[in-house]
Amino acid sequence: MQNGTLLAAVDLGSNSFRLEIGRFDHGQIQRVEYLKETVRQGSGLDEARNLSAEAMERGWACLARFAERLAGFKPRQVRAVATQTLREARNRDVFLARAHQVLGFPIDVISGREEARLIYLGVAHLLPQSDERRLVVDIGGRSTELILGHGYEPEVMESYRVGSVAWSMKYFPEGQFTLAAFERAEIAAQAVLDEALTAYAPGRWDVAYGSSGTIGAVADILTASGHPPGEITREALAWLQDELLKARSADRVRLPALKDDRRPVIGGGLSVLRAVCDLLGVTRIQASQGALRHGVLYDMLDREQATTDVRTTTVQRLAARFGADAAQAGRVGRVAAHFLRQLRARAEPAELQRQERKLAWAAQLHEIGSSISHSDYHKHGAYILENADAPGFAQPELHRLGLLVLGHRGKLRKLEVDFADTLFVQQLLCLRLAVLLCHARRDPELQGLRATASGQVVTLVVPPAWAAAYPQSAHLLREETIAWQKTPWTLALA
Repeated sequence: MQNGTLLAAVDLGSNSFRLEIGRFDHGQIQRVEYLKETVRQGSGLDEARNLSAEAMERGWACLARFAERLAGFKPRQVRAVATQTLREARNRDVFLARAHQVLGFPIDVISGREEARLIYLGVAHLLPQSDERRLVVDIGGRSTELILGHGYEPEVMESYRVGSVAWSMKYFPEGQFTLAAFERAEIAAQAVLDEALTAYAPGRWDVAYGSSGTIGAVADILTASGHPPGEITREALAWLQDELLKARSADRVRLPALKDDRRPVIGGGLSVLRAVCDLLGVTRIQASQGALRHGVLYDMLDREQATTDVRTTTVQRLAARFGADAAQAGRVGRVAAHFLRQLRARAEPAELQRQERKLAWAAQLHEIGSSISHSDYHKHGAYILENADAPGFAQPELHRLGLLVLGHRGKLRKLEVDFADTLFVQQLLCLRLAVLLCHARRDPELQGLRATASGQVVTLVVPPAWAAAYPQSAHLLREETIAWQKTPWTLALA
């Protein structure tokens, strides 16, 4: 990536939407602009876990303002991620379809553990280099992430369904502060977080850091009230709870640095933070400048190269875990890439390289379902990917990879795919061709085979001498042309 390149991260959180724009400068990202709006989508989920029309409108309006600032940015310069509220929302597809149009860029709904990984990445990059073992805590609107890590590497990551918006709505619904309400909220939070006690025990980390949201707000309040800058202690949290109890309600709280957008959720956030500290034996938390959005930016840098792309490592681990035949996966990947380069000869080299990488992942994983059963192994493989813990992958990315694995053999008409997505269809076609040409589990002869594309017609040139030398492969290719007849696409042999 060239120095001076602008990158942007959009974080669709449960309480706030944030836009971070940075400039790449010799391996680091320097802030250019930061925008934050309180959208509070998390409070717009009803009992059936559907986003209200009002919550969706607030989100779209905010994204429209972000879109104006992102005008002129290219797709590779922007990544938008959504967290717990949109993980939960049953009608999220309705929101996301319009949100994509309004923002002008796709929005990835990321898993809780992926959110935790990115949070740690953001925190670590904005801290000095150190050998310390770190505990990172991020209390958001509807989820809390806990991460153990060392240097830039997160080692233990988890997300829990407890947050400032959810707990404020449940335990302080009218904004009234009572000791009984705080006790109930803290006990309930500890019940959710209880399973974290073993993994995040005090002996497993040296220093605790807090990221964004609640912890950032609490640190600001404490600093402005005369406590040590950027430091949160149990004593300080007890003092803050006493101040809220004295005020008796959120609208009567008068504390320096307490912003109006944080006021309605401070009670729930504080009770969750106290629960984390009490449960894990945390006596002191340092507020960090890094957050999810910074992790997204640095992850964009890592994705530029296969050697630093965590998704490559994830694929390798999945292939090993499920005992995939590495030699077969390699030859299928090479053959699939051979045809993809022919079909997308006009693509920019860097973009083609990224497309080949994703196709290679599908080749590496196309047989992982065989560990369950050879019968319908492509379906088992797709199921594994749809439900896997896959660091680096957003849910849409993993779904797309699963569709390639599902579709690499069998009937095409039953695939629930968008056949208007030219890149996906061409990747799928190349994978299917590679699998059938490697049917004997040895390197096939590709001399003379050439694929070309014109609209939704792909023509594969098969010399007569090749067909005569490899009759079984030629038969399989003819069968493949029939398989594509029931789709909007045509595979022709010439």
